Amino acid sequence: MKYNKKKLLSKKIKHIDIKAFNSIPLIESFDNMSFQSRNLARACKIYDKMMKDANCTIILCLTGSLFSAGLKKIVIDMINHNMVDIIVSSGAIIVDQDFFEALGFNHFQGEIQVDDNELRKIGINRVYDTFIDEDDLRICDNTIKEIADNMSPGTYSSREFIKEMGVYLEKHAKNSESVVLTGFKKHVPIFCPAFSDSSAGFGLVFHQKEQEKNHVSIDSVKDFKELTELKIKAKETGLFMVGGGVPKNFVQDTVVAAGILGIDTPMHKYAVQLTVADERDGALSGSTLKEANSWGKVDRGYEQMVFSEATITFPLLASYAYHKGSWKNRKAKKLNQIFK
Repeated sequence: MKYNKKKLLSKKIKHIDIKAFNSIPLIESFDNMSFQSRNLARACKIYDKMMKDANCTIILCLTGSLFSAGLKKIVIDMINHNMVDIIVSSGAIIVDQDFFEALGFNHFQGEIQVDDNELRKIGINRVYDTFIDEDDLRICDNTIKEIADNMSPGTYSSREFIKEMGVYLEKHAKNSESVVLTGFKKHVPIFCPAFSDSSAGFGLVFHQKEQEKNHVSIDSVKDFKELTELKIKAKETGLFMVGGGVPKNFVQDTVVAAGILGIDTPMHKYAVQLTVADERDGALSGSTLKEANSWGKVDRGYEQMVFSEATITFPLLASYAYHKGSWKNRKAKKLNQIFK
């Protein structure tokens, strides 16, 4: 069976708008139920409590194919309305999904009952029921290379490089609805501790191959140092984690790192995680926040796991918090400015 590429890439993913609906009545109903509905209701209350706490710095952790699924606008609104102060993400979300769309490209609705071998032949990549044009991804790779080519050779944290991506988008973005661009304008630091595990990795490989002696490289230790410095400065912190993986542990470990440096820093006071991972295999993504307390990372009292899929839970939680309006009393912390 031959596939028509243009036909398959015809229905764009549309990003959900949390301002367009009010989930408060639904969440309040969930509070009187059981299982994950009640867990989600408690998570909503904890996140709202983070925003009411004037001393709390809120850190958003992101993993999974979130923006390609239609969740990008939620994070843009969170930044614009001071609902988040720091972002720690997988590289794919920030580069392959957000930066990619800022360049004018799109993700498309697809299906899972397809011949993946045929998709590969016509240059379509599949993420479950989402299609991506391989040719567009290669342009994204090359744009990352172009940014690196125009930077002074040296070692950078991912936060520093993502800031340069924001500088590039301020001049060249074809789609201004971008987390990278919005974060740059609002001085919200964005970290990708596994930055090379993304389209950025391909671009930087091309860059380093051409400039073997004088090139840009990304230092994950510098990421860890900078994020630990932010934790020390903030003291009181709240975690909002969508998915698990590297960003989850990277942020939690800042408490331990501060202690190793001889600085007494409190555990993360608040923590919410939305995940479908299972805790029973001992892996990080599904490990409970209660378990993190044994490591001295997350305090007890205001923590909640929600075992449910993010395209359902994230919009409901974020809409609840937006319409509750506690963000109206929060001021932008502009934490990227401390690294000048």
